[in-house]
Amino acid sequence: MSGPFPVYEPEKPLKYNRILLKISGEALAGDQGFGFDFEIITRLAGEIKAVGEMGAGIGLVIGGGNIVRGTEISKKGVDRVAADYMGMLGTVINALALQDVLEREGVDTRVMTAIRMEELAEPYIRRRAIRHFEKGRTVIFAAGTGNPYFSTDTAAALRAIQIKADVIIKATSVDGVFTADPKKDPKAKMHKTISYRDVMVDELGVMDQTAITLCKENKLPIIVLNIHKPGAVADAVRGLQVGTLVQ
Repeated sequence: MSGPFPVYEPEKPLKYNRILLKISGEALAGDQGFGFDFEIITRLAGEIKAVGEMGAGIGLVIGGGNIVRGTEISKKGVDRVAADYMGMLGTVINALALQDVLEREGVDTRVMTAIRMEELAEPYIRRRAIRHFEKGRTVIFAAGTGNPYFSTDTAAALRAIQIKADVIIKATSVDGVFTADPKKDPKAKMHKTISYRDVMVDELGVMDQTAITLCKENKLPIIVLNIHKPGAVADAVRGLQVGTLVQ
């Protein structure tokens, strides 16, 4: 029986119910290139909050390039192991900064570190992390894998597999994966989808080879998108065509 009121269809279920969002440290710095741009961090927090309110579980891994990049300072003579540990500490600083902004936005957040520092954050324990997701908390994984010579890309892939995420969303400053660097080659074309193999063979720089191999072996898809486009992460979680899908 029809009436004066519209009939609403139930909301379409999310394609990805648990995600691992990888954000570069440079994204937190904005145009200044170093430290924090809290206007950008607040906007990112709003995006994360919106995705959480859709019902998705969110894990985050943040790079440390806005503070210190281990591979870069090791080229200047610093011992590589020490340099990498410095980079890990940079990711902890970023995690605490983002946690503060997220909680001011009303998002219940936990920071878990691969290097024990209980005064600041919880140690990473897989079962505890999964329990946080079950309670609707956003979890930030800091200090990489806890081991030198491994990037935060590898840490993101490892944590995503361990927490049984449905997808890794790598948030970058470009719209997706291109045939060449779009900032250098205006003729570069963006892939809508691409295979893990092609990413590795063509060395497209989506993530490092170790991270791509982990994703390939565990059949974990990766979406590469532009973090500066409002709503891009939410659209990706819904299953809309955003950026490039690596599978």
